[in-house]
Amino acid sequence: MFALLTSRSGAAIAPRMAIYPIIRPMVFLLDAERAHSLTIAGLKAAPLGPPPASPRALAIRVAGLDFPNPVGLAAGFDKNAEVADKILALGFGFAEVGTLTPLPQSGNPKPRMFRLVIEHGVINRLGFNNNGQAVAAKRLAKRDRTRGIVGINIGANKDSEDRIADYETGVRVMAPLADYLTINISSPNTPGLRALQDEGALDALLERAIAARAPDGPPIFLKVAPDLEPADIDAISRIAMDRSIDALIVGNTTITRPELTSRHAAETGGLSGRPLARLARQRLGDFRDATGGEMPIIAVGGIDSAKEAWARIRAGASLVQLYTALAYQGPSLGRDIVRGLERLRKCDGFASIAEAIGSERRTD
Repeated sequence: MFALLTSRSGAAIAPRMAIYPIIRPMVFLLDAERAHSLTIAGLKAAPLGPPPASPRALAIRVAGLDFPNPVGLAAGFDKNAEVADKILALGFGFAEVGTLTPLPQSGNPKPRMFRLVIEHGVINRLGFNNNGQAVAAKRLAKRDRTRGIVGINIGANKDSEDRIADYETGVRVMAPLADYLTINISSPNTPGLRALQDEGALDALLERAIAARAPDGPPIFLKVAPDLEPADIDAISRIAMDRSIDALIVGNTTITRPELTSRHAAETGGLSGRPLARLARQRLGDFRDATGGEMPIIAVGGIDSAKEAWARIRAGASLVQLYTALAYQGPSLGRDIVRGLERLRKCDGFASIAEAIGSERRTD
């Protein structure tokens, strides 16, 4: 979509983001994955501007990192760490690149990404398609890390004989380049990956991943699926806290299906976007309760407005991430949500975003 927001010379015209609702029908004539590839190409061609200033009251410290605002772009958008600084320049408080696996892999057969236009959702079964950690590492080594916070999301190769070893490799290779690392065991599109959320496997994974990190290494976040039973939530929370994981990212796409009417509703894969919001809100509350509010939680899933982001923060999220909503609302969305959060903060009488975290639950 951003490919259509650049001139022939590559000069960005992102300030004219209001045209996106007009050009969106043209973008949607393209296959969803093709449109995404053009978006990345457009961002790569655009000149790099400075990140816009965020309101001071929206700054938040999480896991020892100072985020200028709590609105981030989730993993999956910039799979190969090609445009992280361009994302920050759109007004996001942080960007998460990946998922990156030790070896390159092409992912699942195409077509594998489908828009649910009526519901403002997407179903994907991409399967961790990426160019591998070595390629991304060379790219990330060249960036100016003072420009903003970039997290690196790591995963396991589909055909790996030892998936925990893949995460160890990811920690060793990517930790020196990351402001934070995300261990992603939440994707439904790599067969068997979510089994690493089981109690014994998760404890072994986190033990080995943490051991692979240097003593001065970055914080480690754990990304979990929304499709969990209460006992799973309790076990994951307990293990994450016992292993001193720095934050939980809750969650990812869902394999469940609410009532959908779009023509691609029957496709297999993970469902994201607005139809996921209700389940994502529930899981945020579940993990907040299970951790007793003692661990930062990053809320993901169905966040497409300042109102929704504010509701997640007041329900206990320290940070929020979005992705699917960009396809429907365009590149100004991150900045729009930041502005909206500042208005809502003032309206509700909070001195800072930190003061608002979990405030709705404290008044129940």
